[in-house]
Amino acid sequence: MEIQISTDSNLSGGEDLIRYFEVELESKLARFSEHLTTLDVHLSDEMGGSSDGEDRRCVIEARPAGRQPVIATQHAGSVPDAFNGAVQKLERGLEKLFGRAAHHKGGESIRHMKEDQES
Repeated sequence: MEIQISTDSNLSGGEDLIRYFEVELESKLARFSEHLTTLDVHLSDEMGGSSDGEDRRCVIEARPAGRQPVIATQHAGSVPDAFNGAVQKLERGLEKLFGRAAHHKGGESIRHMKEDQES
C-alpha cells in the first residue's frame, strides 16, 4: 500500500508531521492493507490561516484493487482533528465495503456448529 501525503501552501507540515500521519494510516488501516493499492491524503487550510473556525480540511482517497475509490473528507479546527476524523470515516467506509464482501452465502452459521462446541 503506497501512501502519498500532500499539503497546500497555507499549512506548515514538515517531514515529522507527514511521517506521523503515515504511521497512523498504516496502523489504523492495517487490516485493509492487502486490499488497498494507494492512499492519497490532502491536507489544506481553506481560509489561509486567517480564521479560527473549522477551516482545516483533510481528504483521504483509498484505492482498492479492482474497485472504485473510497473517499473521506473532514473539516475541523486543526489539522490533526481533520485527519483523525477523515481516517475514522474512511475506516467505516472500508469496513462497509470489505465487510460485506466477506459475509456471503455459504459462510459459517450457528446451525453448522458441532455439538461439542455448543457445550
